[in-house]
Amino acid sequence: MNLLVKPESRGAAIAAMLRERDFLSVEELAGRFEVTTQTIRRDINGLCEQGIARRLHGGIGRPTGRGNVAFQERRVLNRAAKMAIGRTLAARIPDGASVSFGIGTTPQMVAEALMDHQGLKIVTNNLPIALTAAQNPTFEIAIVGGLVRNSDLDVCGSAIEGFFGAYKVDFAVFGVGGVDEDGSLLDFTHEEVQARQAMRANCRRSFLVLDATKFGRPAHVHGGRIDQVDTVFCETTLPQAIRDLIAGSRTSFVSCSDEIAGDASSG
Repeated sequence: MNLLVKPESRGAAIAAMLRERDFLSVEELAGRFEVTTQTIRRDINGLCEQGIARRLHGGIGRPTGRGNVAFQERRVLNRAAKMAIGRTLAARIPDGASVSFGIGTTPQMVAEALMDHQGLKIVTNNLPIALTAAQNPTFEIAIVGGLVRNSDLDVCGSAIEGFFGAYKVDFAVFGVGGVDEDGSLLDFTHEEVQARQAMRANCRRSFLVLDATKFGRPAHVHGGRIDQVDTVFCETTLPQAIRDLIAGSRTSFVSCSDEIAGDASSG
């Protein structure tokens, strides 16, 4: 099977493989992606520099830290999928709507896909989203105050519930650190869970955006379940256990795979 892909997509795929395996050899990766070992070494050098992997003899392993990787590094992971999710969701938000945005890189892709809209009212604790939205002069933007988390470029903490509770928005768009096989929504800190739950409690429709790497990812702070959101947006088919779970709920699923296929056909 030919797995020739762009370097950034190959890096995202390698990072996803590391969540399932403790060690990946250079030779194995070169064979899997049908590239030279020199090409793979360049890929994994970049992953190691970003803190996504660590060098081991003959290959790479998982990083020793247990937290999430930094915001700028997460932007390059599975980027094509996140962009597809952004475009698919943006098409469902009308001009003039009010939208709250949570932390993370996939919500930012949604915000970027909304830049041709008019008259949106944006409520967020995500600094990159606020800066992106500010480039559209028709948008009105409210952002929480407080201590900025440098690695995530967001604000979390005691003011979050009061901030999101001051608004009743049409749509809440948020991501998640991971999704357990029983449908539990997971994040890396209690503050992240607090922000997400505050958003869901203060909107008319909640949109969960996630790419396939989030299923089975070992974030450890639990807050809510996937069948409690209104709509899930993902670039691939959901795992069978998750499909069975939401089949008996009010939660709907939107596949964003057509957007990725469109990118491939036009590239």
